[in-house]
Amino acid sequence: MIPVPSNVRVWLAVGRTDMRRGMNGLALQVQESLKRDPHAGDLLVFRGRRGDMIKIIWHDGLGMSLYAKRLEKGRFIWPSPADGMVAISPAQLAYMLDGIDWRHPRHTYRPKSAG
Repeated sequence: MIPVPSNVRVWLAVGRTDMRRGMNGLALQVQESLKRDPHAGDLLVFRGRRGDMIKIIWHDGLGMSLYAKRLEKGRFIWPSPADGMVAISPAQLAYMLDGIDWRHPRHTYRPKSAG
């Protein structure tokens, strides 16, 4: 889990993002396309075309961090591309990172029991 303060804001960049982009490319996208400051201390979450991978950038005051997660099965639940950014709570982000639908918390994929 990402060690973030509880008062941090989490923003989802709706639509598709090129997952070949790194920290600098995503920060530039935040500045130019989304008109936000990537150094403001917010978590900025991006999803790729296939929907099984997300990248998160975060500036903690000391430096920029890039986190990536790929699901082996299933896809991340993502809002439809209506507006540039959607705000969610840190708890909803935790659900998303666990592969749970953050809008209605339940598993989107459950592995079969072993044995």
